[in-house]
Amino acid sequence: MAQSRMLKTSFTAGELAPELLGRPDLRAHANGARRLRNVFIQPTGGVTRRPGLRHVAALPGPARLIAFEFNTEQTYLLALTGGALHVFIGDAQVAQLAGPWTEAMLPQLAFTQSADTLLLCHPDMVPQRVTRSGHASWTVTPWRFTGEPFHRFADPAVTLTASASATTGTVALAASAPVFQPGHAGVRFRIGGQRVLVTAVGSATQATAMVEETLPGTEATTDWEEAAFSPVRGWPVTLCFHQDRLVLGGSRELPNRLWLSRSGDLFNFDLGTGLDDQAIEFGLMSDQVNAIRGLFSGQHLQVFTSGAEWMVTGTPLTPGSIQLHRQTRVGSPVARMVPPVDVDGATIFAARSGRGVFEFAYTEVQQSYQANDLALVSQHLVRDPVAMTYDQRRRLLHVAMADGTLATLTLYRAEQVTAWTRQETAGAIRSLADIEGMVWAVVERAGTMRLERFDEALALDAALTGSAAAPQDRWTGLGHLNGRGVGVVADGAPRGGALVADGAVTLDPPAREVQVGLPFAHEIEPLPPDLTSALGVRAAPLRLVSVTFRLLETRALAVDLGRGPQPVTFRRLGTALLDAAPPAFTGDVRLRAIGWQRDALAPLWRIADDTPLPMTLLSVTTETRITD
Repeated sequence: MAQSRMLKTSFTAGELAPELLGRPDLRAHANGARRLRNVFIQPTGGVTRRPGLRHVAALPGPARLIAFEFNTEQTYLLALTGGALHVFIGDAQVAQLAGPWTEAMLPQLAFTQSADTLLLCHPDMVPQRVTRSGHASWTVTPWRFTGEPFHRFADPAVTLTASASATTGTVALAASAPVFQPGHAGVRFRIGGQRVLVTAVGSATQATAMVEETLPGTEATTDWEEAAFSPVRGWPVTLCFHQDRLVLGGSRELPNRLWLSRSGDLFNFDLGTGLDDQAIEFGLMSDQVNAIRGLFSGQHLQVFTSGAEWMVTGTPLTPGSIQLHRQTRVGSPVARMVPPVDVDGATIFAARSGRGVFEFAYTEVQQSYQANDLALVSQHLVRDPVAMTYDQRRRLLHVAMADGTLATLTLYRAEQVTAWTRQETAGAIRSLADIEGMVWAVVERAGTMRLERFDEALALDAALTGSAAAPQDRWTGLGHLNGRGVGVVADGAPRGGALVADGAVTLDPPAREVQVGLPFAHEIEPLPPDLTSALGVRAAPLRLVSVTFRLLETRALAVDLGRGPQPVTFRRLGTALLDAAPPAFTGDVRLRAIGWQRDALAPLWRIADDTPLPMTLLSVTTETRITD
């Protein structure tokens, strides 16, 4: 019999797709795992149980989260629900005001922020401006263009004629072909370079307008155009700031067009005569549909469309210097807006296929961008992303999926760390936002929407904490968990499950400090061992002799060596009482195993535990014996 010893010191490849079970030759196989649930991969290679989710507030319905950072000391969380804006500072809601968006619009809302102003747009909504003037003082108002863009939508041969009696005041407009729709009331047209405001529509060829700039004449002319954005033609799809310009991307009628405002004059899109500081407008022309889905201001202006990714260059961007180059052909989602995020100078975006999360990075050697699939070896974890946010402090990219699960990517490019895990909770995660390392989530539980956040002080979900000067047996304030079976941590020690009734739980014995919430289990399952011989034949049967876990600040561990998860005891004689908080353990735990196995895909060991206490695994050493 041959005996071998294998040391696994890193999980920096994360959970690998089942399709890779037969590829032990890959580098990812050495640092990967078969199953990682409710754990985070540390950039240094270890695995730690994820923190719990703290319950913050109940929401009236589906919501979209936006981080609003006025400065380093004043940060807010904005929760947009159907027709309303909720403003939070920390865990407290400080303002609520009405907005023109509907619940159905939330997935397609795009936003960008500058100082105390947040700009919102949607192809079916007049763009909105959210302004902060104090902690609890906020306003939502429509944009006001100081110079709006125009476009010729009608056939070039169609003429427009103003009433023969006037070039000022109120005039009648007559078109040589159907042009006007009821929604044109309140929309500006430009005739011979001069603006008029349509006040009423009589028919498809007749309208009444108020002259704002004296018309050059009253004869029929083909020199006319209408506002690029209107209830008839649609409003901007997405937006961003770049080089002191406001950039608008796409609309319902012009899905592949870009508008850049005048430099320093953010709401003026008048093209003027093409001077360097004047507005810019152009379309993305290629051999495929390129509906603009996202804009990102990085080293260059990056444009993400339904079919490709583009780079807009020019230093600085001017009407004469601007250049447009298609870089890659991945495409972005069209069913909802998933804004790209910046990670270490690269832009991360979700693929239109719903099966990939790509890194869009500029290479100095090739002077172009490349798109690399970060989920290539873990595609089973990525299914139709609906929201993304990046926790810079912990180097964690969180991606919420359409099925409510949360995939977490530990991304550290300098050390080639790309490790995916999956987070599961008793509910569905619908939206995400990060504010200075605090990750917020909209979680759907039992048909209701909750605002929650990851809290490293918690080990349960939808959880709340309480404390009292003297021990007490009844703890209230748990209405959001009414009728649910919950986990309890009392004075630092796990208790058995409890049932929330009338918004309260009863403990025996009483406790001074409690944590009450929904339990969740973490799992770590390794890949099958690579036991192929020099001739390429797998040796079997196999026996696990022992396994040694190196742990850090761990208070609970349950290991399955073939007979179900069994708790590992860290206490020693002379330590605290059994109902007290267990001490944190750092060091090695060696467990012996018995029995042989013939299933080459069966795991040698597995960690599975729902005890609401910290667990961090640094390395694993296995000793195996193989028949000759």
